[in-house]
Amino acid sequence: MDKFDRQIIALLRQDARTPVSQIAREVSLSRSAVGERIRQLEQDGVIRGYHAQVVDPAGGGVKAFLELFYQNSRCQDYVDRMRAFPEIRQCCGISGETDMLVQVEAASMARLAEIRGAIESFPGMLRVKTHMVVSEWAM
Repeated sequence: MDKFDRQIIALLRQDARTPVSQIAREVSLSRSAVGERIRQLEQDGVIRGYHAQVVDPAGGGVKAFLELFYQNSRCQDYVDRMRAFPEIRQCCGISGETDMLVQVEAASMARLAEIRGAIESFPGMLRVKTHMVVSEWAM
């Protein structure tokens, strides 16, 4: 990746719907060169998708990260169980004392508590630690 690829990625992070022609103007490359670079970044897996950031119009939603600590299981065993919860956005197996980090976006604290309770009841689950999101910044 060179400086042009980094600039293209930065612009797409700001708005994934930015037209290629506008990106080309901002990075001082031709439209076809930018289109080819985006295609190559997608093919190489650097760009893995384009997502809508949706805000609940009613407000009141909550976001949290759950740290999971479990015994004698594989991450995939728990990931398969968590697919039942549409509020779970991401599961990451990580190194260190924590076994897995789970990102949750729930409609309410009550719903978050239900999800956490269900996860706590998974076989082999030792502990669930909740970290509430109080602020966030788009990158």
